[in-house]
Amino acid sequence: MEKRAVVLSSGGLDSTTVMAIARREGFAIHSLSFDYGQRHRFEIDAARRVAAAYSAAAHVVLTIDLRQFGGSALTSDTPVPKPAGADGIGLGIPVTYVPARNTIFLSFALAWAETLQAGDIFIGVNAMDYSGYPDCRPEYLAAFQRMADLATRAGVEDRPIAIHAPLIRMTKAEIIRRGMELGVDFGLTHSCYDPSPTGVACGRCESCLLRRRGFREAGAADPIPYQIDTTA
Repeated sequence: MEKRAVVLSSGGLDSTTVMAIARREGFAIHSLSFDYGQRHRFEIDAARRVAAAYSAAAHVVLTIDLRQFGGSALTSDTPVPKPAGADGIGLGIPVTYVPARNTIFLSFALAWAETLQAGDIFIGVNAMDYSGYPDCRPEYLAAFQRMADLATRAGVEDRPIAIHAPLIRMTKAEIIRRGMELGVDFGLTHSCYDPSPTGVACGRCESCLLRRRGFREAGAADPIPYQIDTTA
């Protein structure tokens, strides 16, 4: 039986690098993305491009409207912060945090993995160069793994579904270098929280700042366009 994995894909550089890792490890990719009412829906188009590039066996986009709850700048009309630089990012939980987002996403991934008889789920969370989200930490993933082992038929029958977060302790620059080693086309990806109406990255939100710093530190050129001059 082929090795199957559910890969959570936002179309960003982290999840795309994770998909490349899963592919390199010989998994048949089942890509899972979410239209959750996020203001940056262009990421869904990027996720479709990435799934096609990695010949995913399937790519599912689930719709769950978290705008009904709000509570985040990504799912409400609250302005997306535009910090002066990336150095202060991660010192607190920002308004771009979407309540329980990774728990919601991983729960759907767990359900699909069990349906597919897939033994593995990959997620691109990172606890180094990140925005301070509590559901990106190693202890959170360890807790979710314990829950998955208890809450599924696969886990009870001693066929636990493993949650993989291969980027969890890597800096953004290290992630980019790893992606480049794997031949990732970062031009397919989208990271911006507040893109233009045509999908051009703002260059100033937390996600853009972390991405831009990562490419600088990796000594590589970011292949996507920005609304601002990023050479300054």
